[in-house]
Amino acid sequence: MSKHTYDMGLIGNCAFLALIRKDTSVAWLCWPRFDSSFVFGDLLDEQKGGEFSIRPSAPGSFQTHQYYRQNTNVLCTEIENEDGRYRVTDFAPRFPQYERYYKPLMLIRKLEPLAGTPRIKVTCNPVGDYGETRLSRRRSSNHIAYLGLDEEIRLTTDIPLTYVLEGEDFVLNETKYLVLTYGAPLEAALASTAERFLHSTVDYWRKWVKSTSISNFHQEAVIRSALALKVHQYEDTGAIIAASTMSLPEAPGSTRNWDYRYCWMRDTFYTLTAFNNIGHFEEMERYFHYIANISTKVKDKYQPLYGISGASELTERELPLAGYLGNQPVRVGNDAYTHIQNDVYGQILVALLPLYVDCRFIDPERTSPAKLVYEALNMIDKTMDQPDAGLWEFRHIAQYHCYTYLFHWAGSHAARKVAKSLGDTDMEAMATRLMLEAERRIEQCFSEEHQAYANAIGSPHLDASTLQLIMMGYLDPTTERAHRHLQALEKELMTPEGLFYRYRHPDDFGTPETTFLICSFWYVETLACVGRLDDAVREFEKLITYTNHLGLLSEDVDAKTGSQWGNFPQAYSHVGLVNAAYRIAKKLDRPTFV
Repeated sequence: MSKHTYDMGLIGNCAFLALIRKDTSVAWLCWPRFDSSFVFGDLLDEQKGGEFSIRPSAPGSFQTHQYYRQNTNVLCTEIENEDGRYRVTDFAPRFPQYERYYKPLMLIRKLEPLAGTPRIKVTCNPVGDYGETRLSRRRSSNHIAYLGLDEEIRLTTDIPLTYVLEGEDFVLNETKYLVLTYGAPLEAALASTAERFLHSTVDYWRKWVKSTSISNFHQEAVIRSALALKVHQYEDTGAIIAASTMSLPEAPGSTRNWDYRYCWMRDTFYTLTAFNNIGHFEEMERYFHYIANISTKVKDKYQPLYGISGASELTERELPLAGYLGNQPVRVGNDAYTHIQNDVYGQILVALLPLYVDCRFIDPERTSPAKLVYEALNMIDKTMDQPDAGLWEFRHIAQYHCYTYLFHWAGSHAARKVAKSLGDTDMEAMATRLMLEAERRIEQCFSEEHQAYANAIGSPHLDASTLQLIMMGYLDPTTERAHRHLQALEKELMTPEGLFYRYRHPDDFGTPETTFLICSFWYVETLACVGRLDDAVREFEKLITYTNHLGLLSEDVDAKTGSQWGNFPQAYSHVGLVNAAYRIAKKLDRPTFV
């Protein structure tokens, strides 16, 4: 069986994301927001998904080489056949302007002939309403307007419009530009503006990378992951989405096809930890404002996830689309918003701790800095005896999950630090009481049979999420109990390739078929924690072989074939890589000149 990879590159500017295939076609682009309908989405349906491509006109095979401009989110695709060779440079403009970031809904494509006389064909057919709406086209002096959505999509180009409108091929014998916009169009000189935007965007990303603090341990992989993570933050509100896509299956035929274009409270804790580890705080501050906005609307509980605007209703429905490689159903929305997942309160407290205790942040809420902390502690108190769906979002299973109690414990621990920082003795007493109660519940998860902690109180099953007991400092990594717990998880959940399953017991959809990359990176972190550093480095270096050609990671990997599955790129997986590299680098503690 051949290895299946997502042969696509990611571009974005914190206002939109797009995936570009190795043949130059835009496989995925949603406008005007991350969670809007696609305007190009043949990833999910070749017939209904529209098309934006710059392919060779000659039938037959061609070679392709895709790469990023170093230390940027600017993507280059080179195509070569018997006629010649050309390059397409794709980017979403992003750079500082007027004391803010300029991040328009604008995809710029620069076409350059490199050798011979390449003949190409440009196709541009955006769609609306997940492929149900076909747009009409209006020819203007130097652009094509696509009409039928709330706002106009405009393609401004110096390629003869006739060639684009009629699908005619032509010789690319000089540099050409295609600028696609949603809403506000480009009303400036085409070539010089596109070149200025390209230069400014490259400069922005390279300065952003220079401002990261990372060790020499697999720097390139960490930089690519950091760049991918950055564009998953919807800067307008501060929300950070779990993945760029929806309904890419976790395994073929599994029906585990979910919409991940939302902000999970849990994922964001790990993401902000990653940004903190590489010295980027702007993202944390933006996310804090997003959380603070949500907290004022919460009635009886925090949801596990919210929309990027803070919307709470994310009703799931199925779309009449063919699905990725025929995998149905195609779901938009996510019913997990209705779930009870009580680890979210501890996640919020741990994620936002630096805003309260790190001297680089000043007065995070301006007023009433204790309010959010008290709210989260009250919710921990209120839900201590409530079973939940857990972090894997079981749809018809409720248990007293070890992972939930771990974050009750960790969140209370974080709140104690906040209380000391604020000098609030009542908060400190409440946090201490809840921490001790959570500890008592965690210990009820211990299985004498496995000599390890089970996934829930009274459960016979082990779960990779309990690796966090060591990573979060609940279990002292030097103790025999920590080592036995890790060994039991290795025996039960690890594949011969070193990949980790979330769990091996059946859930609502059967037994999981693919391994979950974040769990494998947690395993690497845990190895580093317990002092098995050589093992940690070896397993980390195996894991980074599961990226695609550009260093991008999916959610899941088939252990037997190494194939990529699940939504892509998956922020969780890139977070795992950044945090595992950070943990190893700290343990290695090598001088920078080695």
